[in-house]
Amino acid sequence: MTRSKQAPTTTDAGIPVESDEHSLTVGPGGPILLQDAYLIEQMAQFNRERIPERQPHAKGSGAFGRFEVTNDVSRYTKAALFQPGTMTELSIRFSTVAGERGSPDTWRDPRGFAIKFYTSEGNYDMVGNNTPVFFVKDPMKFQHFIRSQKRRADNNLRDHDMQWDFWTLSPESAHQVTWLMGDRGIPRTWRHMNGYTSHTYMWINEAGEEVWVKYHFKTDQGIQFFTQHEADQMAAVDTDYHMRDLFEHIRDGDYPSWTLYVQVMPFDDAKTYRFNPFDLTKVWPHGDYPLIEVGRMTLDRNPTDNHTEIEQLAFQPNNLVPGIGPSPDRMLLARLFSYADAHRARLGANYQQIPVNAPVVPVHSYSKDGAMRINKVSDPVYAPNSYGGPAADVQRYGQVPSWYTDGDIMRTAYVDHAEDDDWGQPGTLVREVLDDAARERLVDNVVGHLLNSVSEPVLERAFEYWRNIDKSIGERIEAGVRAKAGEKDPKAAEQANPARESMRAKT
Repeated sequence: MTRSKQAPTTTDAGIPVESDEHSLTVGPGGPILLQDAYLIEQMAQFNRERIPERQPHAKGSGAFGRFEVTNDVSRYTKAALFQPGTMTELSIRFSTVAGERGSPDTWRDPRGFAIKFYTSEGNYDMVGNNTPVFFVKDPMKFQHFIRSQKRRADNNLRDHDMQWDFWTLSPESAHQVTWLMGDRGIPRTWRHMNGYTSHTYMWINEAGEEVWVKYHFKTDQGIQFFTQHEADQMAAVDTDYHMRDLFEHIRDGDYPSWTLYVQVMPFDDAKTYRFNPFDLTKVWPHGDYPLIEVGRMTLDRNPTDNHTEIEQLAFQPNNLVPGIGPSPDRMLLARLFSYADAHRARLGANYQQIPVNAPVVPVHSYSKDGAMRINKVSDPVYAPNSYGGPAADVQRYGQVPSWYTDGDIMRTAYVDHAEDDDWGQPGTLVREVLDDAARERLVDNVVGHLLNSVSEPVLERAFEYWRNIDKSIGERIEAGVRAKAGEKDPKAAEQANPARESMRAKT
């Protein structure tokens, strides 16, 4: 199939760009660069497209609770909140990704799972979802992905055609789409779903030794989900079902909890591991890196003012306390900028002084002024200075989380490791993790989704997309769509679908 000639992408100043998919990095495995003006323009513009609700994750709610360490992981990290016997207060927000604030809780969508720990060394924020992977691996594509899940420019309607258009042109989305179209795509309640940071992080112990980690919050209530039919019924009966469920269970003393586990990868394993360990579309099989228990999170207090305590609750993954650092994951590195920037656009420059975002430890910062400033500033207001102002503790906190990289500055994909591809892990999920009943529901869910105004040639690409994941599943999905569309006879289907016939004639 040929694609029509398209106008070149430009910046908002009309300057042609080198790539729609790859950020500027130091070599194929290195960090992204602040000098990537197009990436910065994309992220900054995206963060300012909607006011005042969040851009993604607009619909949601949350609660407060505590995290208690139940296992000694101090050999891996010096972070205060993970030391034996430590209890840390926290806030959490659950959400859907694509829907607006008034959208139904039970739409098929990933669920946000974001936590703010008020630690003795400052706030530590985790952002994640109820799935262990994501749709894209480079931040250049994130804005485009979210727009494809939102509303069209012309009729302001959500559109399955543009969703599948983006997904089928982005094969790396296959793993997450398989999760989304399966049972985990509609959790029965927020209490009955897991949470994953998905990204790879670095842990550093007191000796300065570094390891790579992934976080898994396993629900102690057990996994439960809605079928598509049940979710559609609930959307009509109670648009705010998930919000109501969490609030009422905590109000009645039935406190939900999750057990935190981590996977730990030795630092040097990352170089030769069979999958790129920093690729957000991949998991680390538990047989390679087993789960290690860390502690338990319990939610035991509802907000008393949802706007003040939840809508203004701002999570940012650049809040990393000593003993925890980022990794070469490009999506994570971009989020270190984009989340804080989104909060400045939505809540103002001093959003971290809003009580729900304020740390429980003293703040000694050289930030000053700006709208809605609450914390008082005293001289000196610059560093270095000779007048007793705060100074960095290089001896205690001097080790910067780091990894070695080199190479020419370029826009390129990650370097593939031995078993990296876009289809292998989603295929394993379908064949080895799902049972027959779950596979049947997956097929039904995809068929129903594709029947909702998905046009040619996107529909043909969707069938091929699923055949690449699993040949049998792909064939069942195509057969289901054709049957329900009244195309039981392939010859009749060609005649009944002029658009499809026309596309075939052009290729």
